[in-house]
Amino acid sequence: MTNVTTPIIGFLAALTAANSSAYAACPIELAVYGETQSGSEIDFTPTGSSATVTNSFRMILDNNVVLNGIVMWNEGISRPNGALMYKCPEGDVTGEELAACTSWHGVIYTSDDKGSIGLLPAEGVDAPKTLILPDLGPWLRQSTAYGGSGFSKVPWDVFALKGCQE
Repeated sequence: MTNVTTPIIGFLAALTAANSSAYAACPIELAVYGETQSGSEIDFTPTGSSATVTNSFRMILDNNVVLNGIVMWNEGISRPNGALMYKCPEGDVTGEELAACTSWHGVIYTSDDKGSIGLLPAEGVDAPKTLILPDLGPWLRQSTAYGGSGFSKVPWDVFALKGCQE
C-alpha cells in the first residue's frame, strides 16, 4: 500500500511556498497603490541620494494626467509632508511658482490590516497596506489639472497596495 499523504503534503508545501513569494514584502520605493473609485494609481520610485526628499512617487489619473510627488520630513514634530505637483517649471523656481503648480500637499498617513494608523516611512522598509492622503479630492478638484483637457475622475483619500514593480 502506498502512502497517499506524501504527495499531498509535497503539493501543499509547494503551494504554500508559491503563495508566500507571491505575497512577499515589497519595499515602499517600488510599491504601487490603487484607488477603486476613480481608478487612480500611485507608483513610488527610488529617490536616489537626495538629502531632503525621502520618497518620490507619481499619481496617475484618468486622461493620462500625471502628477509628480515628493515627500519631505519636516523639522520639529516630524511628519512626512507630501506634495503633488502638475507641470512645475524646471530649475530655480520661486515660492509663488511652486505654490501655483502644487495640486495637493499634506501629511501622508498609513494603515495596516488591523486599522492601526501610522506615518509614511522613508525608503528601505516594507510598503504599508494602505495610504491616506487627507483632503486629496477637494484639493485636486481645485487644481489646474482638473477639468478641460485634464483629469475628470477625482480620487478619494485612501489608496490600497496593489502590487510591486520589478
